[in-house]
Amino acid sequence: MHLLTAVELCAGAGGQALGLESAGFEHAALVEIDPHCCQTLRANRPHWNVVEEDLRKFDGKPFRGVDLLAGGLPCPPFSVAGKQLGDADERNLFPEGIRLVREIRPRAVMIENVRGILDAVFEDYRRYISGEIAALGYWTDWRLLNACDYGVPQLRPRVVFVAIRKDIKTASPWPAPSLLPAPTVADTLSDLLAEKGWGMLKEWRKRANQVAPTIVGGSKKHGGPDLGPTRAKKAWAALGVDGMGIANEAPAPDFVGMPRLTVRMVARIQGFPDSWKFVGSKTAAYRQVGNAFPPPVAAAVGGGISSILLKATAQNLVAA
Repeated sequence: MHLLTAVELCAGAGGQALGLESAGFEHAALVEIDPHCCQTLRANRPHWNVVEEDLRKFDGKPFRGVDLLAGGLPCPPFSVAGKQLGDADERNLFPEGIRLVREIRPRAVMIENVRGILDAVFEDYRRYISGEIAALGYWTDWRLLNACDYGVPQLRPRVVFVAIRKDIKTASPWPAPSLLPAPTVADTLSDLLAEKGWGMLKEWRKRANQVAPTIVGGSKKHGGPDLGPTRAKKAWAALGVDGMGIANEAPAPDFVGMPRLTVRMVARIQGFPDSWKFVGSKTAAYRQVGNAFPPPVAAAVGGGISSILLKATAQNLVAA
């Protein structure tokens, strides 16, 4: 039984939502503008209230008082792969996030973004965001987390902003890294690559003995899916993977060379369970996977927040 409620912004294909679900949150609404992502969310969780619209048009007032306002606001304004225009970028939705905190007044906030937002050029803007939220009565903090520290077989640094109402913050929400090393690419993908009896699997496993480089979200400007820019492709090649495209199926028994990954394989690298289905063409599905927040990382942060919220709830019940 879920005891905590959440509204999620820019929900994408459900990476963060899955993690928060496992941390005990029940979603009151998930806001997402991309139709393929919305189809994926509905296909996997028909009971979820998926709101398919521009976040700028979303009215948070009906959800006032939910426990958690979460989301993965667009990364391009702060990504080192882009122009880093920050608050001058029309895709920047932090102002909408601040507006919705005012409207909803959740007990906690959790926003995920790229590592670039911690760059010195954005220090003033981070202070502005923190200041606006703090003025509403919240403790705030930014933290750089790496997915491989939480069981995800990938080097994926992400920044998470957390805010908790000052009157209920009794502990740090940040999760401790796992004591166990993350699984390697070989450990994660061998069974999928072996589905058609690929004869070179044993040799491949010797190369793929590390965690993966960062999965790069497919760009709508640059055609079909692949595993990223030249530097990323070289890192994948070192692991015995051809990053020039995405495969439709596992390699044939007599395949020689470096295999390409399927969407399902990339989803595993992101920490999605195999039961999670992605709706749309191969390109659309890959973009959904590539842009996701790994569910295990969201679960770790969400678990830290939920423990604080549940403790506050218990104390209120005792006081009553």
